[in-house]
Amino acid sequence: MGMQLGVIFPQLEIGSEVEEIRTYGVEVERLGYRHIAAYDHVLGADRDVHDGFSGPYDLDSTFQEPFVLFGYLAAVTTVELVTSVVILPQRQTALVAKQAAQVDRLTQGRFRLGVGVGWNPVEYEALGEDFTRRGEREEEQIELLRLLWTQRSVTYVGRFDRVTGAGLAPLPVQQPIPIWLGGSSEPAYRRMGRLADGWFPQVPPDERLTRARETIAEAAMDAGRDPDAIGMEGRVSWGSAGLDKVIDHIGRWREAGATHLSINTMGAGFADLGEHLEALAQVAGAVD
Repeated sequence: MGMQLGVIFPQLEIGSEVEEIRTYGVEVERLGYRHIAAYDHVLGADRDVHDGFSGPYDLDSTFQEPFVLFGYLAAVTTVELVTSVVILPQRQTALVAKQAAQVDRLTQGRFRLGVGVGWNPVEYEALGEDFTRRGEREEEQIELLRLLWTQRSVTYVGRFDRVTGAGLAPLPVQQPIPIWLGGSSEPAYRRMGRLADGWFPQVPPDERLTRARETIAEAAMDAGRDPDAIGMEGRVSWGSAGLDKVIDHIGRWREAGATHLSINTMGAGFADLGEHLEALAQVAGAVD
């Protein structure tokens, strides 16, 4: 089927009004895009309180709650919906399993759960979770999520979670829901190779991507998995160079073997929803 083209929901710049959310979803589907990805922050840090805070987002950055957002988008579109990514270790595992199962049913199986460990200790503290153990917790959570999505009754005892004779109803359409991982560290790449159905590179298609893929493939083979079965979703951002650079980067990702690609229009200086959609229309027209 070739590389699947989708979009990043530009929630930092649009999306506070219901009608804008609906218009965006309907229009990107009309343009032929096949998925909408959105990423997650529950809380932002107050830079006036946290001296030296250098994160890219703070308490004034607008983030929609992805599961609630997708519940709405599932009613107005038929595209695949993708969390890219939910910060899994700062959330309760069973609750994520329930929310993801609900979205999967509402989309009739058109859902990918992208997860990552995040970078913001302020957010972890507020949600009552341990920032320092987020990597090992994510690994355990992935195992438990898949059990909860595929078994009527689960009993599980881990280092972080305990479930005794309990299960979800209804179960998701996909059993299990595909789990894709984000991250850019050596431990994250090895985790992707061992556990992920797919991954979201944080690097462009160059020698850094090649090194990351080698690490992922090695970890996959060590775990008895086929590296070629692990999907890869690149990202291309609209910038000052406009359409020509976007098309060039789409070609580079295709040559690199990406199975999916998302177009990001945030940070391009667009003033309103219409400008975001116009850029996406130009890209869609150029790749037809």
